[in-house]
Amino acid sequence: MTLPPAIFLMGPTAAGKTQIAVELVARLPLEIISVDSAMVYKGLDIGTAKPDKELLKLAPHHLIDLREPTQPYSVGEFLDDAREVVAKIQARGNVPLFTGGTMLYFRALQSGLAAMPARDVALRAQLDAQAAREGWPALHRQLAAVDALSSQRISPNDGQRIQRALEVFMLSGQPLSVWQQQNLRESSAQALKLILAPSDRAVLHQRIEMRLAQMMQAGFLEEVQGLYARGDLKASDSAMRAVGYRQLWSLCAGELSYPQAMQAALVATRQLAKRQLTWLRAEPEATWFDSQDGSVPAAVQRCVQAWLSASPRP
Repeated sequence: MTLPPAIFLMGPTAAGKTQIAVELVARLPLEIISVDSAMVYKGLDIGTAKPDKELLKLAPHHLIDLREPTQPYSVGEFLDDAREVVAKIQARGNVPLFTGGTMLYFRALQSGLAAMPARDVALRAQLDAQAAREGWPALHRQLAAVDALSSQRISPNDGQRIQRALEVFMLSGQPLSVWQQQNLRESSAQALKLILAPSDRAVLHQRIEMRLAQMMQAGFLEEVQGLYARGDLKASDSAMRAVGYRQLWSLCAGELSYPQAMQAALVATRQLAKRQLTWLRAEPEATWFDSQDGSVPAAVQRCVQAWLSASPRP
């Protein structure tokens, strides 16, 4: 998928991307496309900081609430859905504004995807059973033996990505890292890449802690309790592996106490932000904005306006 003129508004979790995106849409001919692997799920609202109904009336977001939490959603499906939405946005004479924190989706928008093996339900069940017996760190060591590059990039406790990397190798005999290197580069010259992040890491950690507290006050635990009570969801489902949901699910299952779950959710969110920043620092030709600076909204708007004036439009 070669990108048309588009804007990428990227940043770590809790950096304030949504507010900036909404302000841009209110003033410029843009439409928001969510780049968030958890917001695609219905019922995952508070813990994903999904825009509420009132905000969505002001600034509609494409690619949210696409799937039931029992259903998987892949980066390949995201690319297909994004292609359809972009075509409709262009037909209306507007420009896509991609915003969110799922860096793999942003990378795929620019780089495309190799035709990797599809999911294998039986193999995934086998790997889940092995992880239940031995723990994901043991499977991570197994991954390191066959795909050192992927194991260096994936946390020993990131079951979802460990499982996928092992699945790809076991189905194809070729490491995931090799498949990813086979991706064909797509043209991204028409993409304006903006990164919003606090210059002080301590400030980001404070924002993360404050947002988690606000989510809990808004009913995050009750949201997860409702999902747990449905009876058709498992801890291994992609939706329930999302940061925050995973830890509160363990609380509902009696595996963690409330203080333990809160601390685990906080640590996991900080780790997510760290991984996001690592990806972002490697992003070429991007303009960084300090989200602590009160003049940033106006500065971002000026940057986008200048780019729109110079870019070809449909």
